[in-house]
Amino acid sequence: MSLVTSSPTKAIKWNAADYAANSTVQQTWARELIAKLKLRGHEHILDVGCGDGKVTAELARALPKGSVTGVDASSPMIEFAQKQFPPAKFPNLQFHVLDARKLKSARRFDFIFSNAALHWVDDHQAILNGAAAVLKPGGRLVVSCGGKGNAHDVFLALRPEMRLKHWREFFRKMPMPYFFYAPGDYEKWLPKFGFQINRLELAPKAATYDGAAGFATWLRTTWIPYIQRVPENLREEFIAAVTQRYVVKHPPDKSGQVHVRMVRLEIDAVKI
Repeated sequence: MSLVTSSPTKAIKWNAADYAANSTVQQTWARELIAKLKLRGHEHILDVGCGDGKVTAELARALPKGSVTGVDASSPMIEFAQKQFPPAKFPNLQFHVLDARKLKSARRFDFIFSNAALHWVDDHQAILNGAAAVLKPGGRLVVSCGGKGNAHDVFLALRPEMRLKHWREFFRKMPMPYFFYAPGDYEKWLPKFGFQINRLELAPKAATYDGAAGFATWLRTTWIPYIQRVPENLREEFIAAVTQRYVVKHPPDKSGQVHVRMVRLEIDAVKI
């Protein structure tokens, strides 16, 4: 559920408290991923792209004889996590600012865990190189992130709005903010860095938001590479316009929920 700032894009600014309050979907997916770890309570885990830290803290609670280190490239996220989950309450938990492309640690970990983060990072081979260096032999890499085709319907609402004369100047020469890879990419990369594949697939996921307002909040808090290119005084207008385009094509269901079709790239591999 975490967010790793990526690549050489225009600097984006995270509002950690806002993200923490509006990331229920990511937290739900993280819990599904944690269940797949089958923890015994003594493991040492590196959470890459830990964001606001609440999932990292859940991992720490499950490891009374182990430890968790959360890393993220966003200083505001790490500062928020350190305040919310201090050592006095979580002695087996620590947080550090660290780029996912430059993983390093004196400790060797049993698991590298990452949820809803690595699609923010451009160079996944650099991630795997660092992961191999900090995992114990037999350690597992367990990842879920945006995969090829992720949020396609959102892009179909976003891109036409960006091309309108009213907005287009703000998006000129905008670099790619997200990197959605396919299993075929990782089939080549994982063995290259000394990993044996346990599971590697694209998994469809459904994200649900409370009506148009909930969808708009999600745009505001997680699509910030696009939102922050618009001047602050115009951002709500832009968010409302994209939201309107989306809900026209994908109206709320009978209970008022707006659905978004997502695709996750799920990786489970062992360091040989």
